[in-house]
Amino acid sequence: MIDDLQLTTALETTARQAERCGFFFDFDGTLSPLQDNPATVKPAEGAITAISQLAALVGTIAVISGRPAGFLHQQTGELPISRFGLYGMEWIDEQGEIQTDPEVEPFLPVFVEIERRARAELDPSVLVEFKRLSVGLHFRTAPQQEGGITEWAQKIAAEYGVRALPGRMVIELAPPVHRDKGAVVRAIAKDLSCVWYFGDDLGDVPAMLALRERAEQDPGFTSVNVAVANTETVEEVVAAADIVVASPHDVVALLERVVAALRPTTA
Repeated sequence: MIDDLQLTTALETTARQAERCGFFFDFDGTLSPLQDNPATVKPAEGAITAISQLAALVGTIAVISGRPAGFLHQQTGELPISRFGLYGMEWIDEQGEIQTDPEVEPFLPVFVEIERRARAELDPSVLVEFKRLSVGLHFRTAPQQEGGITEWAQKIAAEYGVRALPGRMVIELAPPVHRDKGAVVRAIAKDLSCVWYFGDDLGDVPAMLALRERAEQDPGFTSVNVAVANTETVEEVVAAADIVVASPHDVVALLERVVAALRPTTA
């Protein structure tokens, strides 16, 4: 639900300093509707157009996701935006090349082996998603497999020295290095005076809280957190939000309102 008064205030504040404002987005469940198979996910209708229009009006735009950076590049085409994958362990540089955090690079062959074992050892109903620096074990279409997947993931984590991280109908095997969206947001927002963040999952909470903390400490900084509340959204996401919308399609509608508010008026 959008509070029109709160939105109007946010739009007016953003319009006064648009060139120093950033708009940061999660991908799955935020810019794209959730799907049973993560390989079939696509941006919501109108999302790419809205972001393209917004990019011409504000200082910077970034997509920050648990997905690989290469996947984000494929999904967002030639948009003039930044792309941070795997919670900041990967990013696309100015030449369009994928860069990897040196601290996690040694784990690249480890996850090739973990993917091979997952496909060989787990029930075929489990969707195995290889992300270069992690492996996702999805059980959205086979919830009865959760217990077995959890046990297998914990065994593999201990064997290879990686982490087994529970998520939304998924367990992800990831490097033993803490990275979250909050750290990415702090880094890319440091020279901005206004940031909007859009997210729908527990992994987005650190980013929202980082922006809220910055706004509390800096009277000249404005943060606007937007939660996309689907049937799987946890309470912490809504609690960290200033504005709540119901779906990625509503995100597009909100962005269209932002673009309309920021466009120069002609006499």
